[in-house]
Amino acid sequence: MSALQQAQKVGRDYVRPEKPVRPRDAASLVILRQRKGGTEVLLGRRASRHRFMPNVFVFPGGRVDVADRGVNVAAELARPVARKLHHKFSPTMARALAVAAVRETFEETGLVIGEREKNGVRPNLSGLDYVARAITPPDNPMRFHARFFCIDAEHTSGRVRDSEELQLLQWFPLDEALAMPLVDVTEFVLQEIQRRQEGWRPPGVPLFSYRSGRAVIRYEG
Repeated sequence: MSALQQAQKVGRDYVRPEKPVRPRDAASLVILRQRKGGTEVLLGRRASRHRFMPNVFVFPGGRVDVADRGVNVAAELARPVARKLHHKFSPTMARALAVAAVRETFEETGLVIGEREKNGVRPNLSGLDYVARAITPPDNPMRFHARFFCIDAEHTSGRVRDSEELQLLQWFPLDEALAMPLVDVTEFVLQEIQRRQEGWRPPGVPLFSYRSGRAVIRYEG
């Protein structure tokens, strides 16, 4: 079974809800680095114990915590990035999403984006861009409303290391990553980034969602 098939059947061992489950707020971070051979992206395999998308290669990320709303940051989001988020989210939520992406990245990969502190990281949000959002299917027993940020590895410090959440972390050439058996939304985000690097200018931030069991993509201004 492919990774995509595994993800699509994530709810097979659970009773599907009579009413759609409200998606949980989440954030992921696409980390890119430039090499002579081209662009590479950091991906890790989710642990087999996960109920949601086990054994699938993904970007670091996870749920937004209540505490993410009040974190003291080293630097705020760049104004153009904040404006893109404010089209759909309050300033408090926009900031919390970015903080969650940085926090989860540190917890899952060991990479620091900001300043290392005793109990974690003081995030520096200035190097983040906001590239996409996605909502999992309404008939899934576990649902997430994920926002995808992107950053160049030059804005990070520390060494990549596996964690309980993500294993086999490694840098993949972008073309090689796109050839892997990824879940559809991960593949879409990578394609979006590749097209931007080739000079394409998106008409807005893409929303990847599902309608009548089929993936739907629309751009929001």
